[in-house]
Amino acid sequence: MTLRARFLELQSLLAQHESFWRPAPFRVARPAWCAQWPALVAALEELDEASVDRLSTDEEAADAWLLPRLPLLAELRAASRFAELPQRVLAACDARFDEGIPARKRRQIEAFATHMPAAAAPLLEWCAGKGHLGRRLALADRVPVVSLEIDPVLCGETGRLALRQGVAQRAVCGDALAAPARELLRGHSVVALHACGELHRTLVRGAGEDGALAYQIAPCCYHLGSDGAYRALSRDAALQLDEGALRLAVTETVTAPARDRVRLARDQAWKLGFIALRNALEGEAVRSFRPVPAAWLGGSFEAFCRLLAQRADMALPTTVDWEHWEAVGWRRRGEVRRLELVRHAFRRPLEVWLVLDLALGLAERGFEVEVGRFCARELTPRNLLVLARR
Repeated sequence: MTLRARFLELQSLLAQHESFWRPAPFRVARPAWCAQWPALVAALEELDEASVDRLSTDEEAADAWLLPRLPLLAELRAASRFAELPQRVLAACDARFDEGIPARKRRQIEAFATHMPAAAAPLLEWCAGKGHLGRRLALADRVPVVSLEIDPVLCGETGRLALRQGVAQRAVCGDALAAPARELLRGHSVVALHACGELHRTLVRGAGEDGALAYQIAPCCYHLGSDGAYRALSRDAALQLDEGALRLAVTETVTAPARDRVRLARDQAWKLGFIALRNALEGEAVRSFRPVPAAWLGGSFEAFCRLLAQRADMALPTTVDWEHWEAVGWRRRGEVRRLELVRHAFRRPLEVWLVLDLALGLAERGFEVEVGRFCARELTPRNLLVLARR
């Protein structure tokens, strides 16, 4: 199946079954699909907490549980599956290269480098951070590298590390979204490991005129820079995705430490407790829920709710049973987690649709394109790599 055929099939399936992924259970008490799938809802409600924990973090286990109860997922899974890209063997680095690089990031760098073709032209590392990927490729392929990064401190680190390793790597401090950055692309092969949202999409939008010879892009954080709505990159893209749908594609937490998952659980329960309190006082309604400053979650549930009420110009009664509403929030979180198991089954198909939109955008601008996996999901869920050459 061609990339375009796969894209169109996936687009059709996502549009046909959008009732499963459009409404976030966090925002509505009962998504519309619940009325049409009562047996599935009953099975979700019977799950104990340990099972919910396992199914929330184990994609294969979730598929095994859901597929007999929701057979339509089989087509989505087939359309979303990509093979691993071919690998090459890189010359080993000396031990100094690994110093200061987090272990998971180091493995991602190695996986990206081994799954892309050997560089035959100077490289441009897009949104480079400390330039670790560019430095690894400079050592492996003996080509000069320009590393573009907006943070001057990180640029300084790039220069220091390049000097220590003796590689031809030059740090350029600049904004990837600003016009001067586009001048760096001509004559280069571009590498972008987890450049977020518009930072990777801007590469595609200008690919027809910018003069880059090739692109190697592993996309990430599709919602960033979207301004609330996704602007498609290819001609055939017809899905209308808001920020909620774009966030859905990157909600997996398989790489999050246990303490972060515990904190996120409490944060969600508190938010749901406040929503329940607000609905009791002002009536059931779907209301926007703006991001909450992290500092607001550092105190008590009562203090958190008072800050939210003040922000929303919401009058609170003189007496509120805060323990009751916090308990309601935790109970509601249990319901949301179970319903989200169904919605989360659409995360990967949505992500693949976004990656294929990027790939087809490059193809329409004159590039031969290949898409595949460059690492296991356990290393990073954002494990799709787009390879494009003019």
